[in-house]
Amino acid sequence: MAGFDVSTAAKLIAVSADVALIVDPQGVIEDVSIGNSDFKLDGYLDWVGRPWSDTVTVDSRAKVVSLLRDAAASTPRKWRHINHPSPKGADVPLMYSAIQVGPDGRVVAFGRDMRALATVQERLVAAQQSMERDYLRLRHMETRYRLLFEMASESVLIVDATTQKVVEANPAAAQVIGEPVKRITGRAFVDCFDVGSQQAVLALLSGVRVAGQADQVRARLAGGQWELTLSASLFRQENGAFFLVRLAPAQADAVAKGPAGNEAMLLKAVESVPDGFVVTDGEGRVLTANSAFIEMTQLATGAQLEGESLERWLGGATVDLNVLLANLRQHGSVRLFSTTLRGQYGATTPVEISATAVPHAEQPCLGFSVRDIGRRLAPQPRRGARELPRSAAQLTELVGRVPLRDIVGETTDLIEQLCIEAALELTSDNRASASEMLGLSRQSLYVKLRRYGLGDLGGDAEK
Repeated sequence: MAGFDVSTAAKLIAVSADVALIVDPQGVIEDVSIGNSDFKLDGYLDWVGRPWSDTVTVDSRAKVVSLLRDAAASTPRKWRHINHPSPKGADVPLMYSAIQVGPDGRVVAFGRDMRALATVQERLVAAQQSMERDYLRLRHMETRYRLLFEMASESVLIVDATTQKVVEANPAAAQVIGEPVKRITGRAFVDCFDVGSQQAVLALLSGVRVAGQADQVRARLAGGQWELTLSASLFRQENGAFFLVRLAPAQADAVAKGPAGNEAMLLKAVESVPDGFVVTDGEGRVLTANSAFIEMTQLATGAQLEGESLERWLGGATVDLNVLLANLRQHGSVRLFSTTLRGQYGATTPVEISATAVPHAEQPCLGFSVRDIGRRLAPQPRRGARELPRSAAQLTELVGRVPLRDIVGETTDLIEQLCIEAALELTSDNRASASEMLGLSRQSLYVKLRRYGLGDLGGDAEK
């Protein structure tokens, strides 16, 4: 630095960093300079005459040794995250780089204040957690809406107010119109009705769009003899407007009367579906079953099933059947109950059961739809033998296969391990900042790091 005297060089060093340290070859601090007047560092004047490693936290001492060693070896400079303890409680994070100056082995260490960045990181984490909570609430609301929409006995369609095409239709509407939901979705709403009724349907939609409400109208379905009563309301979602259209038979028994032979067609369809279907009495003894269920149980004929209790084939002995029967008596139906089905010769199949009670039939009975979900269960990525599923839905699928104590215990360990890994990643492996973020003492964090085998706890750990 030709042309610069000692005083000028000192000033350049002072203004180039928030903190500048002059360290002798033995690692002892000879001088400290604060280059930023806004930077407050309590007790820094007491550092003079002390080893640099004594002024930092325990987890940062190895980094100080590494900085001094790299400076003496003239290797490319690295910036390292080092924490200084503060009498006010919270450690002061600084990013240091060091360079050797002069032939006598002295080292100049430049430090940059990282507290503003740490604050921004904390705010980012808080914002991310808030977004996750909002997203979860929206998912729950969407699930409740979807369940209500699908199970409603009233026929409902969602129609785009601009294109007047059907956006969504529930199963009840598909039954009334007489076509599958997929064929109804995307077609013009008026095409569902007879030509003579289309003008009345268009007048209904126009009136609702202009005035927000309109009187009910009657319309006849295309190619059918049924006359329906239509009512509609307008709602807005995002940047679009939609009609919620309700269909009701003009006569209460119009749908029920249907073409002759519907019951026979329904029984034939149930017999042919790939999902198992079994009918039992009120105590769970089999009355009849379709071919798919007979195949699942590895039996040859349905006669071998009749009179037998369903608990013989359900996993968890009598527990699963008792749970199903209790819910059917209380609520009348059960949806997506996860269990396993045991075959006659020991084969087990993961299944989902939906069931309903029919108390007012000539012979009160229970109906069980059994779906094989073995192909749908994707293998879980594993980092070790103690890995568990990552979602609540997957955890509930383990009920009946794994004891509750094991599920709770291993899930707790997994959550704790994942939280520690996330904290270390957010703090760039700064153990002190990670322990503060997790609300743990540094000693407790080290114990958990050893327990889960995380990080490098050696003396030369680097950031």
